[in-house]
Amino acid sequence: NCSCVGISKCLPAYCKADTPNASFFDIPVKDLMEAMYLGNLMGQKALRILDVSNYNAPSTSAADVICRIEGIIGAVASGVLSEAEGRNILAKLFDV
Repeated sequence: NCSCVGISKCLPAYCKADTPNASFFDIPVKDLMEAMYLGNLMGQKALRILDVSNYNAPSTSAADVICRIEGIIGAVASGVLSEAEGRNILAKLFDV
């Protein structure tokens, strides 16, 4: 499950006997953004480890989204935004 790779924020999407219809959309927006950030970071590191010569940077659009997510996470971490404000901005960013 998600905890094995350190992304326990995704556990609400884990199907179990009591939640057989769990999905990606059951993950709270804030947790989803953190999980996406960590997943992207791990993916980038893995690509560099596996084959540095074939690594492709994210598209311009994807890089813009990643930049926005990191900026919001940083603003919340530094206290510029409250967690609620950060959650609201992320929800608007992804039209959730």
